[in-house]
Amino acid sequence: MEWRAVMEGEGSKNEDKNGVILEGGNGVELVTEMVEMIQKVGTYTDFRKTQGKECVNLVRRLKLLTPLLEEIRELHTSISGEAFDHLLDLNKALLASKKLLKTCKSGCKIFLALESEAVMSRFHQVYDKINQALNGVPYEKLGISEEVKEQAELMHMQLKRAKRRTETQDMELAMDMMVVFTRNDERNADDAIIERLAKKLELHTAAELAAESVAVKKLVKAKGKNATHQVVELLEKFKQISGVDENSVLDEPSKSLLIPHEFLCPISLEIMADPVIIATGQTYERESIQKWLNSGHRTCPKTGQKLNHSTVAPNFALRNLIQQWCKKNNYDLPKKEVCDDPDIASSPLAEEISSLIQNLYSSYVDVQRDAIIRIRMLSKESPDSRILIANSGGIPPLVCLLSCADSETQQHIVTALLNLSLDEANKRLISREGAIPAIIKILRNGTEEAKENSAAALFSLSILEENKVLVGCSNGILPLVDLLRTGTNRGKKDAATALFSLVLNQGNRSRAVKAGIIPPLLHLLEDKTLDMIDEALSILLLIASQAEGRNEIGRLSFVRTLVEIVRDGTPKNKECATAVILELGSHNSSCLLAALQYGVYDHLIEITRSGTTRAQRKANSLLHLMKKNEHIPHIPRK
Repeated sequence: MEWRAVMEGEGSKNEDKNGVILEGGNGVELVTEMVEMIQKVGTYTDFRKTQGKECVNLVRRLKLLTPLLEEIRELHTSISGEAFDHLLDLNKALLASKKLLKTCKSGCKIFLALESEAVMSRFHQVYDKINQALNGVPYEKLGISEEVKEQAELMHMQLKRAKRRTETQDMELAMDMMVVFTRNDERNADDAIIERLAKKLELHTAAELAAESVAVKKLVKAKGKNATHQVVELLEKFKQISGVDENSVLDEPSKSLLIPHEFLCPISLEIMADPVIIATGQTYERESIQKWLNSGHRTCPKTGQKLNHSTVAPNFALRNLIQQWCKKNNYDLPKKEVCDDPDIASSPLAEEISSLIQNLYSSYVDVQRDAIIRIRMLSKESPDSRILIANSGGIPPLVCLLSCADSETQQHIVTALLNLSLDEANKRLISREGAIPAIIKILRNGTEEAKENSAAALFSLSILEENKVLVGCSNGILPLVDLLRTGTNRGKKDAATALFSLVLNQGNRSRAVKAGIIPPLLHLLEDKTLDMIDEALSILLLIASQAEGRNEIGRLSFVRTLVEIVRDGTPKNKECATAVILELGSHNSSCLLAALQYGVYDHLIEITRSGTTRAQRKANSLLHLMKKNEHIPHIPRK
């Protein structure tokens, strides 16, 4: 039942201060609707990974309202006045909660990751609405028992304490997204990051990508192409590395909507010109399934079943039906080469990999190098290749050959290990074979490209906490700081990404400060052409949590730069710079005084009015800290 407001004459019991009559009966039906709504959202599962934890928390908190609502329904046959007003506000808050949870359940995964901060702001808006509705609820007048009242107040208190927090995994995801959208070059490290993103967002199977394509089309229709171009671009990259349909999600779909569903390929979602049957009995367009198989996949894209063989057979019956339908509807099939040969050759991937690994032990340098280059390419192409290379014993000889004298061969090996490390199990295998110290040595002495890919490999390996510690203890921080200082733009980005991951470990923060990380970070903040302010501020915020880091960052020139970013930066820049000043000022009032002398106060006031939700909270906290500090003069006080 929809509860709505209508304009009426004066004198109604349910008339609000604006002269609006609240229509909907005696209020008990409203309570029933809310109970049913909470039961409904309680059945929601499979939330998007990026918001999963917050969704589960919200659903759990909403369920705490059920005893209160059920007791109101049992005790009363009619509800009006102040109680009704609060219940109406609560209903609006629940509707907003349901809408948000539905978005996080079936919305575009890429968009939800890209706009994770904005989505989190919506959670806080929902919390505020629920809190406002619960404030002043007349529990005693309603006759609510003490036990139920305590449960409702517990939920009320939890919402008040609910604070936005970026978990480690979310921070790593955010860094990956940032790196993907700031890189203009094509190289293996990019493919590695894209592959990792696809896994984190659960967008690496044909079925997942097909569902995401539908979600992206709806998003483009709702928000327009300009606002969603990054989402579309990343989806196309996910499709490309997964070996599925590469057609743009923006292609005109109007004809497909008229085509019988059984005529569409489950991979490309296009009408099939050459349908073939695979081992599971499913039918696909030959070109699409062959691309899937040639990429090393040995499962059915639709069902996920393991394939007993990779032979495909023409589906003549379906092809005839499609051709008859096309003739009847005057529809032109796509021009494709049709082959009736059931024995289409497929790559003997396992045999090739086994042979290549044997060649790694060859006494001939040229044979070894050719095998390494081929393994590098195969490790880039598909998850199955990476697993096969590892399971066939390819990692130990690759790690052993890292010590070879030829710098070009080292570069190929480091890049192959980077690609192999995309598999979580391989991360541990690579580190257990002793690769990390050898990669660090190449980071110090290798070619420019080898240094860049070594930094990217250390980032990938350091996703595991034990590897963060190992890199730090193996003196890997200093060469990364050197690359951050002297590398190419691409090298600086790789170094910054790796250092961010490493300083998530508290022990590595002091190592980074001792390695001299602060001056190059200051340079990144001052040189706008590098476009690395977000990366630098993210690292600084972690470094500032330790005393020695704060002492170095708190130099006046640094504070001045931070204030300039608060004044002139992007919304994200302003938020991060404000957070760093807040961290510094919480431990040292001289930093607050320096920031004020550089004019931060007026900029903070502006952020409280027009900044992002999180930036507003940071700015308000910083202003509150300044007003509370008695040693700081000339701050307006209430």
